[in-house]
Order: sequence, then structure tokens, then C-alpha cells
Amino acid sequence: MVKTRFAPSPTGYLHIGGARTALFSWLYARHHGGRFVLRVEDTDLERSTPEAVQAILDGMHWLSLGHDEGPFYQTQRFDRYREVLQQLLREGKAYYCYCTREELEALRSEQMARKEKPRYDGRYRDYQGSPRAGVDPVVRFKNPQAGEVVVEDLIRGDIVFQNSELDDLIIARADGTPTYNFCVVVDDMDMGITHVIRGDDHINNTPRQINILQALGAPIPQYGHVPMILGPDGQKLSKRHGAASVMEYRDMGYLPEAVLNYLVRLGWSHGDQEIFSLDEMIELFDLTGCNKAPSAINPSKLIWLNKHYLKTLDPEYVAHHLSWHMAQLGIDPESGPQLSAVVVAFAERSDTLKDMAQAAVFLYREFEDYDAKAAAKNLSAAARAPLQRVHDALAALPEWRAEPIHEAVKQIAEQDGLALGKVAQPLRVAVSGTAVSPPIDVTLELLGQVKTLARIDRALGYIDRNAKP
Repeated sequence: MVKTRFAPSPTGYLHIGGARTALFSWLYARHHGGRFVLRVEDTDLERSTPEAVQAILDGMHWLSLGHDEGPFYQTQRFDRYREVLQQLLREGKAYYCYCTREELEALRSEQMARKEKPRYDGRYRDYQGSPRAGVDPVVRFKNPQAGEVVVEDLIRGDIVFQNSELDDLIIARADGTPTYNFCVVVDDMDMGITHVIRGDDHINNTPRQINILQALGAPIPQYGHVPMILGPDGQKLSKRHGAASVMEYRDMGYLPEAVLNYLVRLGWSHGDQEIFSLDEMIELFDLTGCNKAPSAINPSKLIWLNKHYLKTLDPEYVAHHLSWHMAQLGIDPESGPQLSAVVVAFAERSDTLKDMAQAAVFLYREFEDYDAKAAAKNLSAAARAPLQRVHDALAALPEWRAEPIHEAVKQIAEQDGLALGKVAQPLRVAVSGTAVSPPIDVTLELLGQVKTLARIDRALGYIDRNAKP
């Protein structure tokens, strides 16, 4: 059975590269009917924080990337790591190294002076003497000195490493804590991981991990190394390129479906298809569709995808996500129209949920001032009489729906010999404070009869105070 894992280090938020790795690992497991493991690699005790762990869990939850096993925490497995460490020492596959920091620095300087690649020279590899006084030793893995490691990479093809190029890796620090590469090996072995999908920054770790697995007599997973994600300028992705955290995309108003669709296309393709539902991703995903070259983020592509999902997903579902953004603006959705109706009305003209929430505030809360330019153009003396007649016609409507509202406004325009826009636009500014909203009949239906009439009254008063005859 296929078993994949996502193993973030909780030293910060769930960044976009990590989220893509999680998605690819999750999809691979789902596509093959396997299991997906979440493992928190929190052995960096100085930098790992509970807040960062929660940020990762929140990001995974928001993206709906549920795990089948875990989350497992490496800090809770130290006894197991010590057990395997002692096994390697007993079997002569690991050894204590008593080199001091000063000795290692001197070795490095000598090698660089000779223009050699700096690496540990194995001086304690076969040491049989007494423990060196005053030195807390590290434990090093006794890496094979001959032969080669062939990584049969599922994305890049075979990658060959010569064992003579790999020095003896430290697998436990002087204070006894295990190192990253060792913990990963023990975890993958114990958890039965069959496929490791991760960023290509781990390629050089892979031959070392394979050698330790072989020393333990453990099965070797299959590896697939995904190229990095670059900024639009082709440089390494950083905060200067905009959102770096998955939850920042939530905060900016993107739907999780748009972010998932965006992520899956960063380095993977299926023909010319651009839009994928989660079910389609699961059905179609395989590592053969992954690119070998890095992918660059494209913010306009994400906006395009988000607009698609705003318009095509169930409005009730979109409204659930919109409610969070309304709350950020201090809006109680109960004080105005149903959010699902707002989604239907505003989806066509919104790039993000944040845009939608800000544009819809006037439906729930009185605005302070009119947009100056919109008021100067539309709330003029000439607009007063048509606005008054619209007020009276709307007040007489027995049924408050878009269709009769539209007819009432249209009739006033025809009676006054005006184009519909000459009546609708002052009406829009009167009720929303700006010159932009959904169609006026839809806008008024959402706003409600009581608020609509009150705001027209307010606009008439504004005209009386400010409009020049």
C-alpha cells in the first residue's frame, strides 16, 4: 500500500512551497488509495514553537488536506531514536567522534587551502582508545566508503552519488539529541513510508538517508524531488513577492479551491487543462506529470482562478468563507441580506472575498460619506426630482423584488424622458455612497425597502444642502 508523508518543521507558518509539497504527497496517496501521514519535525527546540505547529495545522485544515495518521511529533520519539542509535553503535555502523570544534575548523581550513572539498576525514572512524577527556562526543554514521548510491527519482530519473563523496554524517549531537537526517530515517522506517515526495533542496540528504536505511535493514522508499518555486522575477521566492504563508492567502480573500488549483499547477500539468476540482486532481495526479524545472508564481493566474471559483462554487459554500471576511470588518451578517445572495450579486465583479466583503459593507452598515467624485457628478440639483419620484414609486411597491424594482425605476426614467442610467446612477450613489455596485434592482433588493427609502431621503437632504441650482 502506498504511504506518503508531509513532515514540516514548525519554525514558522506553512509556506507556499510546503503547502505544494503537502498537496502533491496527499494527492499521490489519494490517487493510489493509500495513506497520508502528517509528521511534525520539531527537533529544533530553539526555533520550534507551539504557535508554528498550530499555524501548520490551520493551513492544512483550511486546504482540506486531512491526514490519515498523526500528527506525530519527533520530540515525543526521542526514546525510539536513542534505541536505534544504540543499535547502530553496537553493530559497529556508527561511532563516537571526539573532534573538538577547533580541530574541525582547522581541518576545514587545511582542506580549503589545498582547494579540496571540506569534509570530515574519518579520523575517529576506527578509534578503539579510551573516551577523550573533556570532550562530549558526537555520534557519526559509518558511511560506506566504496560504491555508489543510485536514487531512482520518480521525477528526475536516476541520480548517482559516489559514497566516496559522502562523509560520515553526525546522527547525534554532543548533548545526545538526534539530528534531522537520522530522525527522518527512523520515522520513515517505523511508519512504513513507501514514497517520499519533497522539495529538491533535500536531494543531497537522500543518499545519506538511503545508506542509513540500508544499514538498518529497512525498505527503501521511492523518492520524488519537486523543483522549487520561484518569484515572478525568476528569483528565489521570498516575502518581497507577496504572500508567503497559506493563511495569508486566506486573509487576502482567496478560496482554498483556488489556492489548491493554483498550487497543483505549480510544477504539474495534465495536457492543457487549467481548472481542476479536487476530485479531478485525485483522479489525474501522478508524478509523471511533474516538471523538472522550477515554476514561477503568477499572481494574475491566482486571481483568475479565484474569480472562476467565486462564480461557480455553491453560493452557500462561498458565503461560509465570506462570513470570515465580514467579521474582520466588524459586520454582523444578521444585520443585512443573506450572504449567499451577496455572493450571487457580487461574484461577477469581485476578484477576492476581501474585495467582495468591502464592496458589500454598505448593505449592512450606514456609510459615513459619499464618494466625493460620485456625489458631485450624480447628486446634483437636476437629480433631485427623479430621485424623489423614485422614492415615492418604491415606497408604493407591495413586493420588494428585483423585477418590480426595475420596472419602477424604468418607468420614472421614461416619464422624465431620461436614459435609465440617468436615474439609476444617482440612485446607486444615494444608497451605496459610491458609483459602483451590482445592477441597481439587485442592489436595492439586497438592501431592503426600509434602508433604501431612508438612504434616498438622506441623499435628497444632501442635495438640498449642497447642490447648486
